Order: sequence, then C-alpha cells, then structure tokens
Amino acid sequence: MTPFNQPEADLFIPDQSDPASAIPRTTHLGIGAHQDDLEFMAFHGIVACYHAPDQWFGGITCTNGSGSARNGKYAHYTDTDMMAIRRMEQREAAMVGHYSFMAQLDYPSCTVKDPANTTLRDDLIGLIGTAQPEVVYTHNPADKHDTHVAVVIPVIQAIRALPRDQRPARVLGCEVWRGLDWMMDADKVPLDVSAHENLAMAVSGIFDSQISGGKRYDLATLGRRRANATFYNAHTTDGAEQIWFAMDLTPLIEDDEKDIVTYVLEYIRRFSDDVRSKLTQRIG
Repeated sequence: MTPFNQPEADLFIPDQSDPASAIPRTTHLGIGAHQDDLEFMAFHGIVACYHAPDQWFGGITCTNGSGSARNGKYAHYTDTDMMAIRRMEQREAAMVGHYSFMAQLDYPSCTVKDPANTTLRDDLIGLIGTAQPEVVYTHNPADKHDTHVAVVIPVIQAIRALPRDQRPARVLGCEVWRGLDWMMDADKVPLDVSAHENLAMAVSGIFDSQISGGKRYDLATLGRRRANATFYNAHTTDGAEQIWFAMDLTPLIEDDEKDIVTYVLEYIRRFSDDVRSKLTQRIG
C-alpha cells in the first residue's frame, strides 16, 4: 500500500509480522478519531479476535491527540508531549489486545474536520482496501463530538470508493460521546461485550494520560455497558451483563446514492414519532 499522507503517521505491528501479511489478515477493523476510542467503542471486535486463530482485530486512529484535556501530573505537558504519550499508550493497548496492526494517522483535528481536505479519506481507502475486513466499527453519525462525526464521513466515503468485492459486509456506528439508548430498540444493534471484563479494563486502563489527567473514561465506559444491558428491555431479565449499542451503517455502503443525513434523521424521526405517540395516547 502507499505511504500515509502525514509524515509522522505510525504503523505498528504488535507481533512484528510483515505489514503485507498483518493488514490483510484483519477480519474486524476499528476506525476511531482519538487514541482510546477503539478500546471503548470497538471492544466487541477486540474480544471477538482475542486469541482467535482465524480472526484479527486491526485498529486505525485518525488524529494525533494534541488537543487532549489534561490535569494532575499531565497539566504542564505540551501538545507535543501529549502526542507522544498518547501514541505510546495506543501502541501498548494494541499489544495487550493482540491487535493485528495499529495505524495512527497523526492528523490534527482541524484537518479532519475540514470537508474540503480528502487526505484522511485517501489514507482510509488504502488501509481498508488492503485489510478488506468483514466488519468495521467506527463512530456513529449522531455523535456529540464534532471530530467523531468528521471521521465517520470519510470512513463511509472511503468504503464507497472501493470495489464492491473489497467492501466490508457490515459497518457499525458505535456510541461514544453520545449514547444510543435513545434509538428505537428495533433500530439498535446490541453488541454483547460481557466477556473478558479483565481485558476490557486492561486495554482501557492503559490510557493514563486521560484517566489520571482528569477523565475517568474507564469507569464511565464500564458503567454505560452495564446500564445498557439492564435498561435494554423492561420486560425481560438481562440477556447479557454488558452491552454496547451501535447504529447499522451497512445500508450506506450498499447503496452509494443513499444520503447520509437523511439516513440518520430517519432514526431520529422514528424516535420522535414514538415519543409523540406515547404522549398523545396518555393525554387523549
């Protein structure tokens, strides 16, 4: 594959295999905006591949981590310092999770959020086309975080640019900064992430620059997983101890003409219609 567009982009192969074999063996691919996004939103893929002889998780982080919040011992770290430590933490998570490969594309968030800049899309075309995974986990288009939304668009565009026989069978837009509990149950894709809680805590706990730096993402993520499982269905006992919700984005890569905005707003419309219906029935 061609070199990445950012000169400081990093490709890490935890088991030191040749990239020419490590990337194509990927079956589950996570594409996130920031270091640690994959460990929170794509754990379903990480645990599915963990020690599985015929399945491999690959990771792509798009931004460089320079804008991270910081406190405590990290309060005086410069942006350059934070970029270096976050890159190291992401590599460590890839080692603990036994990833097939970990690509950190090193884009500033402002570049990712510029719709006129297509370099991230071009990098993703190369990586996804080489990996040809069965499933892709990325951000959902209704996320609260601007950079998360800015990443999912080039992910969809990159997949649409590939021949159909190189596209994943499934693309899932996962919750991170905005949960997906608001979606209609029939629209949710519930991902059972109950297994190997020790591994979940290990890969998320590696990001000390965020956790000790002022954001307890590790506890918040575990809490959301358990809350999702408990509140998923009011009329049955829990079918899983931990669940992560996703939005099915597969139709957007099966039909290149399908409008992304309209597709997402249909989910919101169904939610709005349900709220209106329930209220109207009770008011009379």
